[in-house]
Amino acid sequence: MKPVSLDQVRLAFAAKGHEFFENGDYNINIIGIRSKDLHSNKFNDLMCVAFKCSETWVFLQFDATTDPGLTHRLKPINSKGVGFLCEGQHRGAFQLGMHQGKYMALVQAKALPVYRDNDRDELLEPDDSKIDRGWHGCNIHRANEYRESIQVDTWSAMCQVVASPWEYDLLINTCQLSAEKYGNNFTYTLLNERDIERSRSQEAA
Repeated sequence: MKPVSLDQVRLAFAAKGHEFFENGDYNINIIGIRSKDLHSNKFNDLMCVAFKCSETWVFLQFDATTDPGLTHRLKPINSKGVGFLCEGQHRGAFQLGMHQGKYMALVQAKALPVYRDNDRDELLEPDDSKIDRGWHGCNIHRANEYRESIQVDTWSAMCQVVASPWEYDLLINTCQLSAEKYGNNFTYTLLNERDIERSRSQEAA
């Protein structure tokens, strides 16, 4: 996916009626942007982080996946089918904690809605009649500890996963600074690439 701008993200938030946090330093906005390509088994999505530091905006964007890898699409671990997080603003949905008891991550802190796809092929097909709301273990974490990952494969069964361990560390460090000021509670907003395309059209008009 092409890089995005802070203004484009803010326009997309406004169009969706999502809240964008901007009062105070490290009042963090964590944003996923899902690619239109729902066949891909690569880290073709974006995870963005926006916050103020000394009243200056910081905007970071990392290669990520918001979708499960091909391994879990072909062989779902849930009898209802592979799950992938519904787009929208998930308020207070994550907190700092341990991913699988191994390392610091943003772990699910409230029930979340996910689509279920049980046809066991490579294409993810969002279907509003097949939304499963609950505690799924849907976390925000990294892939390989030592190098940037290219293929998703088993790195995500549903989680939002950052490809680079170094960029991931930057995300977690920023969240820790935010938690010191605002508490261990984080909102995650998942957009679609089409939302950004509409923002670009607005800018060009």
